[in-house]
Amino acid sequence: MAEHHHGLSGTALKQAFLLTTLILAVEVAAGFASHSLALLSDAGHILTDVVALGLAWFAVEQSKRPADARRTYGYHRVGILAAMVNGATLIVIVIFIAIEAARRFANPQPVQGGFVIVAALLAIGVNAFIAMRLRGGGDNLNIRAAMLHVIGDIGASIGVIVSGVIILLTGWYYADPLVSVGIAVLIAWGALRIVRETANVLLEGAPHGVDLAKVRATILEAEGIASVHDLHVWSLDSEQLALSCHVVVPEDLYTADGEHLVRRLEQQLCERFEIGHTTLQVEACHPCNPAMGHGVGEHNHPHPDGGKSSSHSHPHED
Repeated sequence: MAEHHHGLSGTALKQAFLLTTLILAVEVAAGFASHSLALLSDAGHILTDVVALGLAWFAVEQSKRPADARRTYGYHRVGILAAMVNGATLIVIVIFIAIEAARRFANPQPVQGGFVIVAALLAIGVNAFIAMRLRGGGDNLNIRAAMLHVIGDIGASIGVIVSGVIILLTGWYYADPLVSVGIAVLIAWGALRIVRETANVLLEGAPHGVDLAKVRATILEAEGIASVHDLHVWSLDSEQLALSCHVVVPEDLYTADGEHLVRRLEQQLCERFEIGHTTLQVEACHPCNPAMGHGVGEHNHPHPDGGKSSSHSHPHED
């Protein structure tokens, strides 16, 4: 079933990518022919969607590759790198639109409103079809992001139609750069969200919506857990979460009981927080010192002194 879903998603994204590329070509040609900055701005917005859909399609295909000796988690983060590239492209396009809009506010240019309306209507029709195809993507964040891009295209095209109608009825050419600024704001909002989310993933920050305090409390709820430290939660990609921590248990806990405890914790973390990758280190008679730090630059365990004597402590009470 999962393979069928991935196959359907990949096919839908491929079709969306090709159709959106067609819309882009039509709007660029119509934008230059009609001298409409709003239409060219909408084409810029669509260009970001071509990139986004192409990268989403590429990421779906890459995520099918199995893990290997060099990529031990697999290739799921290809989608995150793709999103970062997409965000950078969005920012460049926003800058271009803003500069051109300022120039046209200072020196308005005649725009062929009818040409603009026809091209935008065509874009709305094709994007509506694409949205219907992507609607079955379920909870796949990659598909949902692509869907949002398509819906944004429809909204931007409606704005282009409004500018075309105003120009046809009133001859007020300022409507064209005004709408283009609105589209630029829409693009900038999406770009900032993409850059912020991808940066958090690449910095291995706590995933959005995951409360680390609640995760810690869930672990401590398990019978037999005395304390927890070195707790880290991060995202492998936009859908998969990982966790690692050290849990301290009583010294008299049998090995088999410790393994059952770990299995119960894994199940609870998966059910409550959708954390699918967990690494739990069980400590009993030789727990490490949590006060020694948790950062990558600091070791959470002591090292032998000069290679002669071990500084590992034995917290046995007299």
